[in-house]
Amino acid sequence: MTFKTNPPQRLLLINIFGIGDVLFTTPMISNLKARYPDLYIGYLGNRRTAPILESNPKIDKVFIFERDALAEASKRSKPAVCRMLMDFINSIRKERFDTSIDVSLSDLTGFISWMAGIKRRAGFKYKRRGFFLNRKCAFTGYEDRHVVDYYLGLLEALGVPVTTKELELFVSNEDNAWAGAFLLQNKRRLDGQRLIGMVPGGGASWGKDAQYKRWPPEKYAKLADYLIEKFSADIILFGDKSEVELCEAVAQGISRRPVLACGETTVGQFAALARKCSLMVVNDGGPLHIAAAAGARTASIFGPVDERVYGPYPKGNHIVIKKDIACRPCYRRFRRASCEHISCLSQLSVEEALSKIREILDSLKF
Repeated sequence: MTFKTNPPQRLLLINIFGIGDVLFTTPMISNLKARYPDLYIGYLGNRRTAPILESNPKIDKVFIFERDALAEASKRSKPAVCRMLMDFINSIRKERFDTSIDVSLSDLTGFISWMAGIKRRAGFKYKRRGFFLNRKCAFTGYEDRHVVDYYLGLLEALGVPVTTKELELFVSNEDNAWAGAFLLQNKRRLDGQRLIGMVPGGGASWGKDAQYKRWPPEKYAKLADYLIEKFSADIILFGDKSEVELCEAVAQGISRRPVLACGETTVGQFAALARKCSLMVVNDGGPLHIAAAAGARTASIFGPVDERVYGPYPKGNHIVIKKDIACRPCYRRFRRASCEHISCLSQLSVEEALSKIREILDSLKF
């Protein structure tokens, strides 16, 4: 099955993973719209990614799916969860999609497509999953090349030419205006100097294991002091509402009080403010990919995860900071090795990070 002889008219793209993964699908959307300008595109994603999906003018309809909500409902009442799922499926059925592309590696989302009456259902065949797909691409896990390249490879297998590989994130005029106002409100502290943003948190998709993606907060504070001293930089700290305490701990370790935007921004506001910074220093995670897709320069810190697979894409104005030790990367095929020492992050020194960051700042004549 390819699209060459029977192009799609109404297509549902499915990805229920995190923010980075959803942004990795935006080149698929761009290439689909380039090949089929009148194509109606729906997107099935989760609630955390909804702001990114809803701001994309190339997406006509967004469906929000939360597996955790279904799991909680099933504890209370099995009939209730069945009704909830059927109501959701019927909302998709009403859109009369003729094709779905599912990169969620989930039999549940495949079942939803099948029950919604979607005739052509394409995706990756991973392990024993993919039963409900009728166009399956063999897949053993993301290895050695970027997730985006896997997604675009699936698109090419369906007969869609790939003409662009850029991630896309659409930032509204309102968000840009908010970012400008935010900087004006802090002008006394910013004092007209060049800005460096830092995100000491991130990794929300890993839940309680998010710490395995995070460089120690005291090292962020020490790096900030170096940047203030050597480059007369001003620092902005970012994070979501759950990371306010973390950002405050970093701020307490910095000699000159940074600007705190932690818990203050929506996804769009974060993106708008990030691209006003000369550089964003971030951990591996969603904020990295938001900043990169928004056009910001990034210096990203990677620990267990392979940056060749999940790093900033395309490379462009981005550098990756990592500690090359024998056991890294240890996150493969959606599993992290059992590790308590996290040497790949704990052994990465501030001086090593600074030497890489200098490459960007020196090129900017910062």
